[in-house]
Amino acid sequence: MVDAGGLNQISPEHLLTLYQITLTMNSSLDFDEVLNIVMDTVMQVMNAQRGVLMVADEHEQLHAVVTRGEAEDQESLYSRTIINEVMRTRQSLLTNNAQFDQRYKPGESIILRGLRAILCVPMLVKGRLVGAIYCDTSLRHKIFTESDLHLLDAVAGQAGIAIENARLYRVAVEKGRLERELQMAREIQESLLPRQKPQVTGYEVASRWRSAREVAGDFYDFFQLSDEAMGVVIADVSDKGAPAALFMASARSMIRSHAFAGLEPLDALMRTNRLLLDDSEGGMFVTVYYSQFRQDGVSLHINAGHNPPLVYQRSGDRLYALPTGGRAFGWFEDNPLRAVELQLLPGDMIIYYTDGLTDAENASGECYGAERMAQIVYETRGQSAEAVLSRLVDSVDSFCGSAPVFDDLTLVVIRYTGE
Repeated sequence: MVDAGGLNQISPEHLLTLYQITLTMNSSLDFDEVLNIVMDTVMQVMNAQRGVLMVADEHEQLHAVVTRGEAEDQESLYSRTIINEVMRTRQSLLTNNAQFDQRYKPGESIILRGLRAILCVPMLVKGRLVGAIYCDTSLRHKIFTESDLHLLDAVAGQAGIAIENARLYRVAVEKGRLERELQMAREIQESLLPRQKPQVTGYEVASRWRSAREVAGDFYDFFQLSDEAMGVVIADVSDKGAPAALFMASARSMIRSHAFAGLEPLDALMRTNRLLLDDSEGGMFVTVYYSQFRQDGVSLHINAGHNPPLVYQRSGDRLYALPTGGRAFGWFEDNPLRAVELQLLPGDMIIYYTDGLTDAENASGECYGAERMAQIVYETRGQSAEAVLSRLVDSVDSFCGSAPVFDDLTLVVIRYTGE
């Protein structure tokens, strides 16, 4: 924006124009409309043949957003030589002798089009280039005056501030829209988590789900297959945010539908993998662990690239991990999945988890790790499923302290009581 001295050099007609332009800029949130009105007004007052209003990107490269005048293409509407000089010096440039001005070397467009008068001013906000306004003419009787220069300087100052405000406004609007969408996605995701635990005699079930962002990539699921059987799923999508949530919802729905259709666990997961392959164009994948439990303690377990659950076996008072195996869904059609059968006895437990638990870091960058997890499970081995889960969560939270959380955390504890 020009100072008071610059304003004193603007003609009364131009001062009125500046006032009208300022009112226009401040009267609309549709900035594209404002820019067009500004350019039309400038062209009329300057009586120029061609005009361009340019906006700078994050690298301060100028791009024409509003153009006036006739040319074979948009680039022909302005002199790149003049634009580059203004960008270099951050100073306005007025010439009424474009062919022979000693301040620059005339470019091809100046010579071939016979340009005579050119006026170009930068739009600066706190020293940062946000755009430029350019006018030219090849008419012999037309020149640009110092008053024209000061008017365009003043317009550029107002327009620069308006462009920056418009950019910040758009960022705020987009951020608000994104936050609303993420909140809706989170609500949908939370609604997909099981609200009730399966009622199968002989089992205690405890679970915890905590997202690192607005929307998580982890999920777990319980579903009752009959009065004497239930299914349990824990999974972790490779990405985070809304895309991961959508991928998660697809995987959950497919596994559930196949299970309720009566498919054997291995077939259910094989079909889910094939269907997800068709939808995994962005390279996203999901690790899954799926188990089925019967009232008599017989259980079946299938790993698709997930962290192997930890098993506490009361007989022998020992801890061990279920076998690894299989690949994450969404990568390979030929997935070497296999089912492992396990007979549970009263007091036995299975702890499912995502790597948000074992990979959780404290302020020193140290990971919580599988050993700490196993130690807590062993210390609480005679307690209820809910007590074991609560102790694990308290332990990892205490370990991490005030360190930022980078990954989702999901835990499921299944304890067989036999009663």
